[in-house]
Amino acid sequence: MGIIQIFTTLFFILLILKSIFEFYLNKRNENYVLSHINNVPEDFKNNISLEEHQKAAKYTSVKSKFSRLTMGIGIVALLVWLPLGLLDNLDFWARSLLETEISRGLFVFGMFFLINLILGLPQKLYSTFVIEEKFGFNKMTPKLFFGDMIKQLVLSAIIGIPFLYVLLKIITSLGDLWWVYAWAFMVGFQFLMILIYPTFIAPLFNKFSPLSDVELKSTIEKLLKKTGFESNGLFVMDASKRSSHGNAYFTGFGKSKRIVFFDTILKSLTPPQVEAVLAHELGHFKHKHIYKMLAMSVLSSLVGFFIIGYCYKSIDFFNAHFISQKSSYMALLLFTLVSPLYTFFLTPIFSIMSRKHEYEADAFAAKHSNANDLITALVNLYKENASTLTPDPLFSKVYHSHPPALERIKFLKSL
Repeated sequence: MGIIQIFTTLFFILLILKSIFEFYLNKRNENYVLSHINNVPEDFKNNISLEEHQKAAKYTSVKSKFSRLTMGIGIVALLVWLPLGLLDNLDFWARSLLETEISRGLFVFGMFFLINLILGLPQKLYSTFVIEEKFGFNKMTPKLFFGDMIKQLVLSAIIGIPFLYVLLKIITSLGDLWWVYAWAFMVGFQFLMILIYPTFIAPLFNKFSPLSDVELKSTIEKLLKKTGFESNGLFVMDASKRSSHGNAYFTGFGKSKRIVFFDTILKSLTPPQVEAVLAHELGHFKHKHIYKMLAMSVLSSLVGFFIIGYCYKSIDFFNAHFISQKSSYMALLLFTLVSPLYTFFLTPIFSIMSRKHEYEADAFAAKHSNANDLITALVNLYKENASTLTPDPLFSKVYHSHPPALERIKFLKSL
């Protein structure tokens, strides 16, 4: 068996294994959640009613079923793009229309993006206007939904076309070590996006207002001073115009760092609870979790570009994945499409690391605020977001970036 046949066979084996693994865990989690639908865990009985617990279980069940459907559609799409030859035919079309490799690359990427956008539109519409609507979370109107989509398309063109042009220019112009320069360019671009997102991109979709609650602002500023955190302001985002889900986050770097609260979370939590949630987020900052994850991302992208650089030299890489002609843009697209098959076994490792970070941030919050306030805030958020309290343990270990509710509350109580 030649190298092409080996990698083609490996492609199908990994696709089958990944699909079976993901479908099994998804269904297993749904069954586990539904088997506990009539019993609120003891630690939550005083705060979450049976009706609220059942709503969360039904929400998880509906989302699980929909997730299996979208996984199935994703598998079919991958088979159509590669083994059935749609991507190769798209490449032939580009070659018949355009002369330069960069122009063909921009055309192929653009068509690939548009086709996937159109195919994914029914899924987004169903998720937003059927599932989220059914459980009372959706606040989007069709006008806002399609307005957001148009903005995203325009932004993708404004940012994506120059980015792709430079990236393809690097690949086609800088010799065998192009992957090093491409990686450096990618990392620089990512950091630039992190810097400009809070002040230039996010405001295109949401309104950000300075926090006006004087009491809460004073409490937060004392916490920031106590923990040595400097920010460029406290802001409230009008998240409620799209969803009733609540959250809070940091964004930006250096002097551009912002603390952003969803207006939904301020409506559902008391000032001490908000302080405890913020203390948890500050814990991520103090333990340098953000920088650690960024460093891991930078290292992972370096490995990825090295692999692309190695595979780019051989036509066998392209032929083994159903592409007949070698090109820079096809190397990037192929890697994007097939790398999840070769790396899905790493998912539990990243989940374990993320949950470790969450425990460290909880410990920091318990030290600098009130652990009981964080517990009640989390319980409230579980209730408001209809998050299941009883996920399947194996599913949780593989996929969840946060510890399960019961384990997290137990840990906080120990503090």
